Amino acid sequence: MSMPASSSSGTLKIGIIGFGSFAQFLAKTILKQGHTLQATSRTDYSELCCQMGISFFRDTNTFLEADNDVILISTSILSLSKVIKSLPLNLLKRPTLFVDVLSVKEHPREILLQALPEDLDLLCTHPMFGPESGKDGWKDLTFAYEKVRIRDEATCTCFLQIFESEGCRMEEMSCEEHDKLAAKSQFLTHTIGRMLAEMEIKSTPIDTKGFKTLVQLKESTMGTSSDLFSGLFVHNRFAKQELEHLEHALHKVKETLLQKKNQERVATENEQ
Repeated sequence: MSMPASSSSGTLKIGIIGFGSFAQFLAKTILKQGHTLQATSRTDYSELCCQMGISFFRDTNTFLEADNDVILISTSILSLSKVIKSLPLNLLKRPTLFVDVLSVKEHPREILLQALPEDLDLLCTHPMFGPESGKDGWKDLTFAYEKVRIRDEATCTCFLQIFESEGCRMEEMSCEEHDKLAAKSQFLTHTIGRMLAEMEIKSTPIDTKGFKTLVQLKESTMGTSSDLFSGLFVHNRFAKQELEHLEHALHKVKETLLQKKNQERVATENEQ
């Protein structure tokens, strides 16, 4: 396959589908590196895009005809299937690299493999950071990815370089392995944060460092959308098992404490 002129020069023309807060966060660094961005979204971001130097398309057809090297999918997990099915992919002028940045990986891989024609490349990725954790730069932050179907290595390498050049820790792994690990880390973190929010924990005058960490966890977790949290559970087949493990662990801890309390009570009665 011939190399697109833009990728051969080290820059890409990237079209973003879904220009919410995470896409906006990524766009700032991508633009800083000299790449050209275009975007389309259900919400009208034309004014913001104009300020950022990004072409915004309300019409998906026109967006797909704009001859991008890369189509970056940054929709919510829950809306991905509907969005992809609505795309008139026949309007693409040439083979294009499709990249998703969703927080689960098996689900978008399956949806995109079913929907995309064979001549379109697919890279499934998860930048495991966001506007808060990445506000001071991306150095040493994790970027997980799987080269699902890549023929145009030059464009794929050029896209990955966006994150590698910022100092990200690049982790190539299967979508299945990612979801297994993310269920134990990301989903579990969000679940505990939501539990702390339900308990309405807040800072006190006698906070320990450990409790301050819990308050920070609650606040950072509640800064993410409920759709993201739902998506981490609904579309990660390993999440239900981790939720059951959490419930079992709480039961075991509670059981141990009650046993200790009962033992203390018996010991006190025997002393009397």
